Amino acid sequence: MQHPAVPDLSHTHTRPIHWVATATAVAAVVALSSVLQPDAATAAQSADKAAAAKSAPAHVTPPDPAGVAFPLECGPVKAVVQKKASGDLDGDGRPETVAVVHCDAPMGTPPDGVYVVTRGHDGGKPRVVATLVDPGERRTATELSVRAGAVRATLLGYSSPDVPSCCPDVTDDVKWRWKNGAFVSDTPSQARTV
Repeated sequence: MQHPAVPDLSHTHTRPIHWVATATAVAAVVALSSVLQPDAATAAQSADKAAAAKSAPAHVTPPDPAGVAFPLECGPVKAVVQKKASGDLDGDGRPETVAVVHCDAPMGTPPDGVYVVTRGHDGGKPRVVATLVDPGERRTATELSVRAGAVRATLLGYSSPDVPSCCPDVTDDVKWRWKNGAFVSDTPSQARTV
C-alpha cells in the first residue's frame, strides 16, 4: 500500500456538522438579502424624487364593471358585460371604465347600453355615472376603445323602425369626450348604410 505524499488532514473530511454550518450560513444570507433590499432604480436624481412623487399620481386600478347594477331592464335574465375599456376620461388621474352591456337573451341580438363606470375618491364600490348609449336606441356596439381621454365606439343601428332586428342597416362611428361636467359627442353623425 502506498501512502499519500500529503499527510492525513482531519479537517479535509466533511462531517454532518460541516453541512449544518453551511446550510445555516446560506439561510442567513438569503434571509438577510430579503430584508435588506436596495431602493428601486429610477432615472431621477435624489433631489427630484420628492417633486416626482408629488406630480405623479399613484397607479389606480380601473373599476371592474362585473358587480355594478346597470340601469337595464332584463326581466328574468341577467345583464352581461360584453366589452369594456378603461382610461382617465375626466383628467382627475383616476381611470374610469366604459362598459358595453346587454341582457343575456337566449335568442337574437339584444340592444346594447354603453355606460361609464367610476369609483369615488374613497375607492368605494364602482357605480354608473353616465349612459352614453341607451338600450332603447336599439344599437349594438361592435368596437369600443378609450384613447387620449376619448371614448370611441362603432355602433350598428337601424334607419327606420321597419328594419328587422336581425339586420341593422346603419353603421355609426362615434366619439365622446368629457366637457364641462358631461360627456359630449365630438363626432357629428357619420352614419353610413351597411
